[in-house]
Amino acid sequence: MIPNTEITSAVDAPAGAFTPPGAARTINLPEFCRVMAVSRPTNDSEIHFEVWMPPTANWNRKFEGVGNAGFSGSLSYSTMANALQRGYATGASDTGHVPDDLKFGVGHPDKIADWAYRAVHVMTENAKLIIRDYYGRLPQYSYFTGCSTGGQQALTEAQRFPADYDGIVAGDPGHNRIHLMAGAMWTLAAASPLTAAKLPLITKAAIASCDAVDGVTDGVIDDPRRCNFDPGALLCKSRDNDNCLTAPQVESVRKIYEGARNPRTGERIFSGWTLGTETSWTTYFVGPTEPRRNEFWRLWVFNDPDWDWHTFDFDRDLAFADTKMAVINSVDADLRPFKARNGKLLMYHGWADDNVPAADAIEYYDRVKAAMGGADRTTDFFRLFLAPGE
Repeated sequence: MIPNTEITSAVDAPAGAFTPPGAARTINLPEFCRVMAVSRPTNDSEIHFEVWMPPTANWNRKFEGVGNAGFSGSLSYSTMANALQRGYATGASDTGHVPDDLKFGVGHPDKIADWAYRAVHVMTENAKLIIRDYYGRLPQYSYFTGCSTGGQQALTEAQRFPADYDGIVAGDPGHNRIHLMAGAMWTLAAASPLTAAKLPLITKAAIASCDAVDGVTDGVIDDPRRCNFDPGALLCKSRDNDNCLTAPQVESVRKIYEGARNPRTGERIFSGWTLGTETSWTTYFVGPTEPRRNEFWRLWVFNDPDWDWHTFDFDRDLAFADTKMAVINSVDADLRPFKARNGKLLMYHGWADDNVPAADAIEYYDRVKAAMGGADRTTDFFRLFLAPGE
């Protein structure tokens, strides 16, 4: 019997086509034991999770936990399928809720905590016990993989629960969540002079200026930090047209590259966006009339469905959010407990990521090196890889 957890289904699934709940396409899977369960670690928790286990003869004696995306509670069945096909026992949770909107957290701080950190840990502990009961032994090694929110979950595991996993892969982590969303708000305001029609012009000029820096002309900026592209080169010589930027537009692009800053003090709030990502700015900054995930501020921070983002105070309100919602961040740079257990952490980030700027991952990695006492005490257990064009 597993405390606070109910096994709702345990069936042997035959090899062949498997249709994940809510999916339109099937996945071809080998035979496996599918366990579905729900855990209630608090009175207001309801964390659904699944554990998939191949037959004993096909098990590689390892466990792979997988992360989620966004604020959603959807299990990443495709990632679980990949793990199963490679011989892993695998598990994932719904993070304690189902819909993607943030209404689930209104008046439910325990559900927010479940989403932020508890659900993955609970799934992991329970999965290992289920694996033990099925195979008669615990996994020899346990790994976690996740990207974006899953990348944040990966860092959360290393920071909060260093004994959960032997190896962790954190992709494009949205770990500095509060400042990511505050930065999106600041950037939306900073981008107001820009139009979608001007963005391809900026990207084309940035690539033309930076592409060959690495010695290869392939249409990809290898490392934007090595390029000194200035959007001022596109300043209109006379009147505004589609082939140039006005002075306010030039200043807008410079601000977006530099990153969000407190309008009063100039203090850094969040990382800037990467050279070469300009055409993707239409998703969040050029065109939208309100910041991404504005419901976070309305529903979770201010408890006001009618709150107007234009009233945000980057002194008072950001400090308030940092205190009230600190549970949703994964920014602790002290990974000594994880390293002490011989844990290994790989973090990767795509330079072209349009959800989280790569500079934020670099800044976290640099903070970890400082906390650990230097690069030589960090690279033996933690590495960062940057992917051009991704």
